[in-house]
Amino acid sequence: MFNTIEIKDVKREIGALVKAIRKQRGISQSQLAKSLDVSRTTIQNVEVGENFTVDTILKILKEVDLLEQVHHEISKSKVQIMDAKSLY
Repeated sequence: MFNTIEIKDVKREIGALVKAIRKQRGISQSQLAKSLDVSRTTIQNVEVGENFTVDTILKILKEVDLLEQVHHEISKSKVQIMDAKSLY
């Protein structure tokens, strides 16, 4: 029927992205955790898509220089929604 995206799938994709960026930069989970003032377990949880907060993700996005891009996409979506004409 419809192909829906589940929250758990998005969380896994976020985790995979964080892991890929971390590895590309050649830093360990411990190093990333230290720079964000979070535990290594927190980074490990993010990378497997489990038990992380929005604040943690935003810290990570800022650290890996993606926060501005995410903010831009959210702002763009907001404008599109606000500018959309109602069908009713």
